[in-house]
Amino acid sequence: MPNSHGIYEDNNDCRTLTEQYDVQNIWWEKPDCLYPFLIRVDDIPAGFMLIATPPHCAKGVNYFVNDFFLLQPFRGKGVAQKAATQVFEMFKGQWELFTNPMEQNITGQKFWRKTVSSYTKNHFEEAVGMTFDGHKMVFRFNNADR
Repeated sequence: MPNSHGIYEDNNDCRTLTEQYDVQNIWWEKPDCLYPFLIRVDDIPAGFMLIATPPHCAKGVNYFVNDFFLLQPFRGKGVAQKAATQVFEMFKGQWELFTNPMEQNITGQKFWRKTVSSYTKNHFEEAVGMTFDGHKMVFRFNNADR
């Protein structure tokens, strides 16, 4: 849902698209610790994945899935799982990702549970609780030995 100004941000601090661009520019200003990925299907932009590393993630976490999005026409075709797996393989260490624990997000929960379970061969932690981003379902795994 957009904020009260019609901008897709978590809070009402961003009032215009220009302000939102300023918030998002950090992803291109810190190439040594923030990694934006464009997901393409047949050379068509289909989504994106944003990966954060310290100091932009929790203590003890090496890689954090900050954002993950795939356009509706590409969903349910294995594109998202393939993209996530490719990015996981690029970076080795302790991973963390959040998703909405609410009933309205059953599809997202199932996606991450299936993707992380398959990738880690069922060696991951799943919990629901408070995070820096509110009440979330949290997935954690370590792929350093893969």
